[in-house]
Amino acid sequence: MATKLDEIRVAAQRVAASHGLDVVDVELAGPAKERVLRVFLEKNAEGRARLRAEIAAGLEGLPERLVEGKLSVEQLSGVTHEDCAEFSRDFGVLLDVEDLVPGDEFTLEASSPGLDRKLTKPEEFQRFKGCLVKVQTFEPVRNNRHWRGRLLAGSGTNIALDLAATQQNSKSRKAGVNTVEIALDNVEKAELIPEI
Repeated sequence: MATKLDEIRVAAQRVAASHGLDVVDVELAGPAKERVLRVFLEKNAEGRARLRAEIAAGLEGLPERLVEGKLSVEQLSGVTHEDCAEFSRDFGVLLDVEDLVPGDEFTLEASSPGLDRKLTKPEEFQRFKGCLVKVQTFEPVRNNRHWRGRLLAGSGTNIALDLAATQQNSKSRKAGVNTVEIALDNVEKAELIPEI
């Protein structure tokens, strides 16, 4: 099944690229007759740059928090309902033609990754530097597996969190440090914390 999911991800990226989008993640979940194929999309780097230019030009109709600077372009995927509908239409045809999803019955869902998006790739940790994140590790770091803080840096092999940026749980407070460094290969799960 993992191989099939990789093939689906590659096909999804091909279709997404033709619409100026990037695939953030692909999930295939549920029992055989109720399977859901979820594709999380965002504007590609060019699309995000265009959104920055629209903000700088003062264009009307942009999200208020984005214009006010309370939300960064990097946090906002920039994907519209129309983007998802066009992608779904084209990708659905490709899935049927290439018979990429095993079995006959599944539901295709396309959406943005949301403000609390998962971070999985080293370049995502670099891109979202300065954002609030919560991280769960495989192995404890300073006797704790759950951390919350502002992402200071991502070196490719490690990330650093500023713990003073958020309220910590009791284990984190007992660690008695303001920053923590975590190896990327020890990160079980990481996601952004929305700042609204």
